[in-house]
Formats: sequence, C-alpha cells, structure tokens
Amino acid sequence: MAAEPDIEQPDQAPTGLNRRKLLIGGGALGGLVLAWAIWPRSYEPNVAATETEQVFGAFLKISEAGQVTVVVPQSEMGQGVYTVLPQILADELGADWRTVAVEPAPINPLYSNIPLAEQWAESLMPAGSEKLAEHAVVRWMAQNVAIREQFMVTADSTSIPAFATSFREAGAAARVLLTKAAAARWDVPWEACTVENGMISNGEKTLRFGELVRDAAGQSLPDPVPLRTSGTGSLIGQDVPRLDLPSKLDGSANFAGDVRLPDMVYAAVRQGPIGETRLKSFNRAGAGKITGFIDVVQGGQWIAAVATNWWAANRALDKMSPVFETRGFMADSDKIDAALQEALDEGPGTRFVSRGENRGMFTEENLFQARYHANAALHAPVETRTATAEYKDGGLELWMATQSPVAAVQAAARALNIRQDRVTLYPMLSGGSFDRNLDNEIAAQVALIARHMGRPVQLVWSRAEDMMHDHYRAPSQARLDAAMAKGGRVEAMQIKIAAPPSAREQAKRLFDGMDSVEAMRSSIGEADSKAVEGLEVPYDVPNLTVDHHSAFVGVPTGNWRSNAHSSNVFYLESFIDELAAKAAIEPLSFRMQMMNNQPRLARCLTSVAAMAAWDGGLDRSGQGIACHSMRGGHIAVIASASRGGSGLEVRRISASVDIGRIIHPDIARQQIEGGIVFGLAMALGSATRFDKGLPTAKRLSDLSLPRLAEIPPIQIEFVRSEEEPVGYEELGVPAVAPAIANALFSATGVRLRQLPLFGEVS
Repeated sequence: MAAEPDIEQPDQAPTGLNRRKLLIGGGALGGLVLAWAIWPRSYEPNVAATETEQVFGAFLKISEAGQVTVVVPQSEMGQGVYTVLPQILADELGADWRTVAVEPAPINPLYSNIPLAEQWAESLMPAGSEKLAEHAVVRWMAQNVAIREQFMVTADSTSIPAFATSFREAGAAARVLLTKAAAARWDVPWEACTVENGMISNGEKTLRFGELVRDAAGQSLPDPVPLRTSGTGSLIGQDVPRLDLPSKLDGSANFAGDVRLPDMVYAAVRQGPIGETRLKSFNRAGAGKITGFIDVVQGGQWIAAVATNWWAANRALDKMSPVFETRGFMADSDKIDAALQEALDEGPGTRFVSRGENRGMFTEENLFQARYHANAALHAPVETRTATAEYKDGGLELWMATQSPVAAVQAAARALNIRQDRVTLYPMLSGGSFDRNLDNEIAAQVALIARHMGRPVQLVWSRAEDMMHDHYRAPSQARLDAAMAKGGRVEAMQIKIAAPPSAREQAKRLFDGMDSVEAMRSSIGEADSKAVEGLEVPYDVPNLTVDHHSAFVGVPTGNWRSNAHSSNVFYLESFIDELAAKAAIEPLSFRMQMMNNQPRLARCLTSVAAMAAWDGGLDRSGQGIACHSMRGGHIAVIASASRGGSGLEVRRISASVDIGRIIHPDIARQQIEGGIVFGLAMALGSATRFDKGLPTAKRLSDLSLPRLAEIPPIQIEFVRSEEEPVGYEELGVPAVAPAIANALFSATGVRLRQLPLFGEVS
C-alpha cells in the first residue's frame, strides 16, 4: 500500500516551497538573474583570533609563536577529518606538523559544502522536478544557494572532495604572503625563497613563520596564486600523527557530555511511540521520592526530568510512568512489509537510470528473476544524543556534536522563538555518528529545558531512547530481472526498488523545520533518486532500467553510513552471483567479461583475487566475491565464510581499494577497515523490526553485532594511483554483505536474500 489508511493523503503532495526551493525549482529559472543580482557575493571570515594571532582567510591563522591553527568546517566523528584537511593545508603551506593545531569553524557561508549541495539538489526541489536537477542552471543555482543559505553539512563522504582544493589554496596563499614578507626584509625576489618545516629561507638567511605574520598581512597576492608542484611538500602521503588523538588518549578531549558549567543540572527524556504522539499523563509525585530530583519539563511529545545528576533524572522518569497517546498510524513491520511489496508490485515507479531498450527483451525462456529485502537499520553510535545549553538574557549557548550546525541553530531558535543570531553553537567532537548527528531534535529539547530551568542543563538520551527514536536506514524491497543469452551474456536487466523517499524526507526535517511526522506525510508518493543509489551498474549490460517505487513505511528514515548503497549493492552483487551460477560461470570471470568500461574496478577485482588466493568459490570452498564503485572510489571484496552449528563464521575478508591519491594512508586504511567491520555488522544485525509504534531493538545487545573476538582478519591493499583523492569513509561498507552472502552460497548452496542475512523477513 502506498500510504497507511489512517493518514489522509493529499490530492497532491505538498511542495514545501520556501525561498531556497523556489530559487532552484523549475518555476524560478526566469527570475534567477534578478534574484542573484541582489545577493551579496562576498563574505568575510569570522574566525576568532587572539592579539598574537593573524588570520589568513577562512581556514587558517598563525600566531607570533609560530602556532599554525587550521579551521575545519566539517564534523569530526572519528573519520579523521581534523587531520586530513589540515594535512593538505600544512603541506601546501610548508608548515612543521609539530606546530599544527585544529579548531572547528564558526557558522559562515564560506564553509558551505558545495559538492554535497549539488548531490542533494534534487532532494531540495519540489516533488516532480527530478529531471530538472540535471539542468546546468539548476546545478549552478544549487551551488550559490548553498553559499547563501550556509549549507554547512558533513555527509556522504564529501569532506575531501568539497574542501581539499580550498585548503590547498589557503595554504598556498599564506605561504606566498609569508614568503613576500621575508623577501621584503632581505630585499630579494620572493620567488627565490624556499619554505619548509615552518621556515622561510634564502641562502643562509632564515625566518620562522611567527616572525613574519604581521608583515605578511600587509602583502598582496599574485593572481593566480601559485601552487606547489605535486609531491614537493613533505606531508602528503605520510602517516602524520592525528591531531585529535593525543587529547582522546589522555581524556582531555571534550565531547558534549564532558561540558561542565557552574550551577549545571542534568536532564533525561522520554518520548512516546513513533507517530503523531502526545504526552497524556504522568505521576509527578513518584519522581519526588528520588534524591536529587528537581523538576519536570513537558514538551508536548516528550517529557524530561531534571536532577542533580543524570541517573537521578532517568530514575525519576521511571517513577513518573509517563503515558503517551498515539493517533493514526503506528509503526508495524508486517504493515511495512506489505506496503513495500504493494509498492513494488502495483505502485507507480519513477525511472532514474535508463540505457538501451528493455521492451520485448524478457521472455519465459531467458528471464531470471529474484527478490530481496532489507530491514530498517539503526545507527547505534557509542555516544547517544547529548547536548548542553544555557539560556540567559534572551540568548542561548549550545554545546553539541552535529553534522548540520546551521540546522541545529535553527531548531533551537525555532523552539525558543528567538532570532538565529541569538543562538551560539559550540561544535563538539562526536563519539561516532554514521550520520546520526544529522538529526537536531535534541537541540530544540535542551533549549526549552534550559529556558525553563533558568540555569545550564545537560540533556542525554538513554540508549533505549536513542534507538527508539532514530532516523533509520530505510527498509526496502527489490526485484531484479535479467534476460540472459546463450553463453551467459546479460542482454537486459531491470531493477525495481520499493523504499520510502528518505532523502526528501530528511531534507524537510533539516531545511524546512518539519518534525518526523510532517516530513513523512509531505513525502508520501514522492520519487527519490537517492533511493536507487548504488545501482548505476558498472557491468556492460546494454539494456538497463532502474526504477524507484515510493512507499510509506511509517518510520522516520534518513542518512546511514553509505545510505542506499548498503542495501542496493547487496541486491545487485548477490543477483550477479546468482546469474553467474545460472550460467555455470565462475563468479570472477562472469564479472570480468562485463567490465570493458570499468578499468579501475576491474583492477580491484583482479588484485583482490590474487591477494585472497581466489579459488572460484567452487567445491563448497566458502569464498564469495563482490565489488562496487562509489563517489569516485572503487573496491572489490572477497570473504571466506561458512555456517556452522554456532552460526555464521567469517574466516577472512580481503579488499583491494582504489581511492586515488592517498593523503594519509593510515587514516584511509582505518576508514576502509572500519567500513568493512560496519558492513559485517550490517550482514549480521544492526537492524530492527517494529511493533506497536516502537522498534523491537532497544539495546545494543538486541542488534546481534559481532564481538571483537568475532572480527576476522582483514586484508586491505590500496591500488597506487595519481587520480584526484576521493571521499572513502563509506566505501568499505556496501560490498561486504554480498561477499559474505555469496560465500555462504558457495559453502552451503543456500542463497540468502535478506538483510540481516539471518533476520526475519516477510
């Protein structure tokens, strides 16, 4: 079913037009010139600096003592962005890495993530304008609207692609200014000076950066600013020490839960089932028996207890026994499965990929078909949602980890009915995220609690609250059809994906201020190109179509590490393996014969085969293979697995990876390895079913996550490449589950077509 009966479906899905969408939507093209003419085109840096520091643009400041501080506009979630981006700048600058520090960027249009805005352009436009997202003018407007609207978002592995060039140019500009200042003192041409390890030299004469910062500020830049020849610097390609690691090791790193303010109190929260829920009643008297309990704050859809410590606040909530009332739909897995199946079989589809002509290609003799299913998946980072706030003099100070700082400020300001410039956000390190921190609901909650209490408040969601009110990786179903000719050649393929329009739903929460229910309601029936991400199909299939069938599932969905790639690649690579078995062709050879136009991915396949001693997965060997290209990166994975009396045993995972020029090899390896472990967890668990408006998984122990002792040896080899570096934080995830499923088929002859592999499906 396309929509739950209890929801009144509008005749036409609301467009949710606002200024942002109007300007990049189809009806606005005629007014673009006028709109652009009245926009400011230049913005000044607002980096805070002491009396001894000199600011060099938006990304850098240098102190008279020689401290080089790099300003990073992306959230550090463990992915190493606080090291890799400074490494790019410091290499171009010629800095001594021992003098480099990092700090989070303030909110400023200069830090807008332009590549991400282009990727999300379709999700920001009114429903029905999917094809318009490819319009060159619209893409141009997406870039400029992103700047105007301060599109500061960390997501979709875009940190390096979005900011590598800017950081390199910032380092080059500062290097030239410092060099010109030194040359002026020595009365020599600045081009005759060299820069290395924080020193500027000309023959025997040397000056340190710190000695030149004041003079450098008065110098002018040539146009264009010369960049160093690639390989000239001493930092790119080196495993320099992570800038965030020492403080994390000695405990001095501050997360949102580490903030301590004078007179601060602590809050815990309870929220009702997913859906149109309101607080109906609670027993305040019960909370009064808890030592340390202070007060109760009601938020309509939630209730919070405030106490002198968090444990007391959480126990007070237990004693209050809050009762919630939910109207209309309630999340239920049986209904979700039925809605996905109906959308797949009977609902309208929107075509996002098309090549050749599929019409008339499928017959009873050549058709092979398979169906797959993936349950909703949870983020479950180590750090649950946490925020600290203080409200005074009509303004709010807010400490929290967020991947969308502007949206967090807007959420807090909207809750308090104050201007955005009255909210000061202090971005904190994140204890993991996997895109969980795109949700800023906690900013509104802690703002209201802080105003009510009149003193600083720290709000921490319990693990159960964090899992029950997640924005899940979308559940989905897939049907894949292939027409095979003699010799095993795939002549045609059609792929249909039934899933909610997660990206459009998320955009409405982030940028339109809608709550979860409003976003789901207004997205009913909308097509979403991101629901079919990962299905560009790298193989030489001459006739191909990929359709999205929109379905209402009644649970809020959004970004998750690798997004729809995580499930769609499982569908595709499992299906390719099934086709290989039907054609009686060894799986690697079957893939390679269709790789004429994908040399980098083909190289990954042959490399991993040599590395893992690929035996073809024959004779019940238990080897399985899968590959994927994602956002410019390429990976091929071989898993060795079997199913025994104690469950799944994965003996080894090998991967060959091509991510272009590697900036920090160890961080790249960490992220690919972490992605592989994440993919293993996805294959085994990480998912939930729903009953009566609540997920059945409420604790980490409910997720069937692999323990450390169950993580197999992981081999990773990088393909040497001088291609431009790409984002790789999510690349390790998608190909793991299909490689394991294919390995299990090799070992047992049983084909598993659902995620988790041993999970409950319809």
